[in-house]
Amino acid sequence: MDLANTPIEVDPFFLARRLRRPVWVYDTDCKSIAFANHSACELWDAETEESLCARDLSSGMSLTVAERLKQFQSDFIERDAVFTETWTLHPKGRPVTVDVVYSGFVMPDGRMAMMCEVIRDEAKAPETARTANAILHTDVKIALFGNDGSILYHNPAARSVLPSVNATSGQLFVEPSDFPRLLKEISVDGESRFVTEIYTSSGKQWFDLRTKQCLDPVSGEIAYLVTAYDVSELKESTDKARYLAARDQLTGCYNRSIVQGNWDEVGAGRRKEDYTIIYFDVDMFKHINDTHGHSAGDATLCLIAERLRRHVRDGDVLARLGGDEFIIVLNGLVDEAELINKLNAIQCDLKKPFELEAATLNIGVSIGACTKNSADQVPWPEALLQADLAMYCAKRSETDDYVIYDETIGAAAKERNRFEVEIKNAIANREFEIFYQPRLDLTSNTIIAAEALLRWSHNELGDIPPSKFIPICEEMGVMNQIGSIVFDKVSEQLSIWHKQGVNLSVSINVSPKQFQHEDFITIAERIEENAEFPLSLLELEITETSLVGDSADVSRRIQRIRELGFQLAIDDFGTGYSNLAYISRFPVGCIKADRSFVEQLPHSDPLLRLIFALAKQIGSTIVAEGVETHEQLAWLRQNDCDQVQGFLLSEAIPAKGFVEACRKIEARIENGHLVSPMRGHICDCTLLTVG
Repeated sequence: MDLANTPIEVDPFFLARRLRRPVWVYDTDCKSIAFANHSACELWDAETEESLCARDLSSGMSLTVAERLKQFQSDFIERDAVFTETWTLHPKGRPVTVDVVYSGFVMPDGRMAMMCEVIRDEAKAPETARTANAILHTDVKIALFGNDGSILYHNPAARSVLPSVNATSGQLFVEPSDFPRLLKEISVDGESRFVTEIYTSSGKQWFDLRTKQCLDPVSGEIAYLVTAYDVSELKESTDKARYLAARDQLTGCYNRSIVQGNWDEVGAGRRKEDYTIIYFDVDMFKHINDTHGHSAGDATLCLIAERLRRHVRDGDVLARLGGDEFIIVLNGLVDEAELINKLNAIQCDLKKPFELEAATLNIGVSIGACTKNSADQVPWPEALLQADLAMYCAKRSETDDYVIYDETIGAAAKERNRFEVEIKNAIANREFEIFYQPRLDLTSNTIIAAEALLRWSHNELGDIPPSKFIPICEEMGVMNQIGSIVFDKVSEQLSIWHKQGVNLSVSINVSPKQFQHEDFITIAERIEENAEFPLSLLELEITETSLVGDSADVSRRIQRIRELGFQLAIDDFGTGYSNLAYISRFPVGCIKADRSFVEQLPHSDPLLRLIFALAKQIGSTIVAEGVETHEQLAWLRQNDCDQVQGFLLSEAIPAKGFVEACRKIEARIENGHLVSPMRGHICDCTLLTVG
């Protein structure tokens, strides 16, 4: 026998078998053990090496552990890395926590596996084992950077997003100025936190980044501990929500909120430019809905918007104010002859038949217009009102398809001046009243709260809607005086109800200007000092806009409000820039979804789901406003909305009859159905699930 030519089989694990420490080789691709010494078999509670190697370790393995093992394999191949970590093994279901050194091991077939050597196997304190397990499985990205920017440590979540293990901290920021900003904030405060865009292994992503200066426990040198939360989806969704909040969900035109409140975003300060407003209202639009159905009405509005777009130039704006009202704002000076030609062309286009699936409609449209130049110095709301007045003149006329505003229609300006005088008198005489709109809890099917709404009944002008006098009050700068009246009257009513054993909470709307007013906290402190009811029953509704600005001042005001005992709610949520990382800093107990989203159901379904998710994420109660149909209420109930209010349940009610009205509303809910006031008649739609 020729021994010299006989191949000798070499055991690649020979030396490890002689070690007393547990050592084994994990085959990452096959998810099983390839080699193991005697101590490893004892640790894994296996009788033989063969029986241990036959085990399928993928059974019960979490996705996080599997991903971490793949990271190890990649690092072994790329840079011959070595890791020491605390892991909990589960031989035959029994947890064993050990310190393990992981290194690369080349299999006989050339694949990269992992050598696992236990360096300490004494029993670990439960806290140590659980801490190691939490760091392994958490989705929070945790990394430690040296003073030179090098990566000293990263948990599996951080490793999974790093574009390179050799990347330095300064190279990770998409916006170059963000890294110097971080260093500056740390030098001043010892820590930094902001939302920023980072380069990752998957491209650019947004993170809520918190960095703290510390010492490296190994070298004792200055280091920086970074924790990062992936907010990319939230950032994209909130940006989209902001865009959609400015758009009419049905037609895609700009909506009323832009026209009334945020005109500068699209109007580029038009009050100082030459422009023409063309105001449209569809005649007898209700008849279309009643005769052909709301789907036909919606289709008609979309077709109207489509035809109006033909007459909009670059720089012009088309908006739907709501219902069947539209406006076009023509940018630049338009002479009367050009305007008349434009109005005739629009009217001619709109008089053409509208072809729907089930019918062909011929509609009439009333049009009003007004032209303003930079010398007029007419406020935008007043110019819009003038176009509106001209439109109503056209609607009342039997011969005119359109009317252009002139001085004969200018009586509205005199009415405005008189209106301001009447508002001042109403404040002095405390003529304003408070009505209360019930809020229904969808779990208990009871009225548990109400929103305080301002009402004004004038002895000559009659009932004046808030939509008419509140914008003027804001322009006059008297909202803080009116707010003080509201505080006093609501507090008086809460005291009365509390003495009667009625413990309803009441929310008060606080405008951004009122919230920022220097006397606001003083008024709140006066209410707290004189209150004869638990202040937790009084909820202050502020908008997202109120939180923007001087963050220190906002925090101080909110902290003082909470110290006094008031509750805090965010009103009209979804219409501003909903930065969860920012809003979650404040003790927000309630999120009120803006009524425009409820009105636009089912078109606004994705947006409302997003708002609900944001509210749940920060632990806030969800309230939907403006609920007017059974379908809306059913949708809200099915999607875990907490509370609702709107005309479907009740309009705003005077304090005198409020409690009795609430009992009647609750009595209408029987076995999950809403019973109409006409006893025995049950609505077709199941609205609530009782019990």
